[in-house]
Amino acid sequence: MSLATTLVELINIPSVIGNEAEITSAIEGRLSATLPVQRLGNALVAGAPTGKPLIALYGHTDTVPEQGNGTASIHDGRIYGLGASDMKAGIAVMIHLLEDSAVAGGPYDVVGVFYDKEEGPMDENGLEDVLDALPWLANAEFSVVLEPTDLKLELGCNGAMNADVIFTGHAAHAARPWLGENAVTKAGAWLAAMHERRPERFEVAGLEYFEVFSVTRGNGGVANNVLPARFTTNVNYRFPPIFSLDEAEQRLRAVAAAADEILITDRAAAGTVPEGNAHLDRLEALVGGAKTAKQGWTDVARLTGRQIPAVNYGPGEVVQAHQASESVPAANLDTVFGVLRRFLTT
Repeated sequence: MSLATTLVELINIPSVIGNEAEITSAIEGRLSATLPVQRLGNALVAGAPTGKPLIALYGHTDTVPEQGNGTASIHDGRIYGLGASDMKAGIAVMIHLLEDSAVAGGPYDVVGVFYDKEEGPMDENGLEDVLDALPWLANAEFSVVLEPTDLKLELGCNGAMNADVIFTGHAAHAARPWLGENAVTKAGAWLAAMHERRPERFEVAGLEYFEVFSVTRGNGGVANNVLPARFTTNVNYRFPPIFSLDEAEQRLRAVAAAADEILITDRAAAGTVPEGNAHLDRLEALVGGAKTAKQGWTDVARLTGRQIPAVNYGPGEVVQAHQASESVPAANLDTVFGVLRRFLTT
C-alpha cells in the first residue's frame, strides 16, 4: 500500500478530538499483524525494547473539528482533507516505517507512539498518560515528533501561556458616564500599546526564537446602555526556551501590569534543544538545509521536560494546519519517509 493510500484511509476515519477510538483501532489492527502493540485507552504504542538503542516516533491521531473537509481527495499531487497536514501525514509515515523490514532489522529498536487529545487543553493531552504508564520510553536515545515542519528540522519549541487580563471599573447609566468608570475604555491605552508591540528576538543554541504577546479575546459589558464594570481580555504568550515557567509568568505579569487583575489560566514549558546528541547530527545531515527554531508549541516540550531528547520533523505544511482546505503534497510523505528510513537503518 502506498503512503498516499494510507493517508487517504486515515483522513476518512473521523478522529475529531475526543473521538479517537476508531482510528486507534484501525492502526492497532494494521500494526498488530507484525509488531507487539500496547493500547492505553485511545493511545497506542507499537514496538517494544529488545536491547538495541531505542528511537521513538510520536504522532497525535486527533484533529480539530470538521469544516466540510472530512472526506479525502487527491488533486494535482496534493492530498486534501481534515488532518492531512496536522498530522495524519506524519501518522502515515510512522505506520510505513514501523512496517518496513529494513527498519525492523536495523540497528535500533524503533517504537511508534500514537496518542490522543493533543488538540485540546494541555492537562488532557493523552501523551502524558502514555509516558507515565511506560517509563521505558524515557530511555530513548532520540525521539522524533512528526508534526508539520515543511520538511525542515525544527528544534525545541516556544513555551505557551494564557492569562485573563482584567480591567475593573464601576457600572453606571450610559447617559451619565461621569457617575461610573468604563472598564473597556480604561483598558484602551494598554490595548493600544499591545497593538504596537513587536516580537522580541532571542538566540538560543544558534537558533532564532521570538517572544510574542497577543491579545486574542475580549469580553465586557452587560447592556448597550450600561457602562461596563469589568473587561476581560485573553493574552496568549509564546516564550523562548531560555525562560522557565516561573520566569515566563513574571514577564507576562510585567507586560500586563496596567490591569487590575491577572489570572494565569494555563501554561506549558518550552522545549529544549538536544545539543550534542549524535542522532541529531545524523538526522540534520540527512535532512539537509538549515535547522530552524519551532515558533509554536509541540509535544517536544513534554518530552524534553522529562529529559527525553526530541525534535520536530514531519511532512505536513505549517500553514495548512486547521485550514478548511487543509492539504499536503503527496511528495512530502515520500521525502520524510526516505529520510527517516535512512536515519533508522544506518
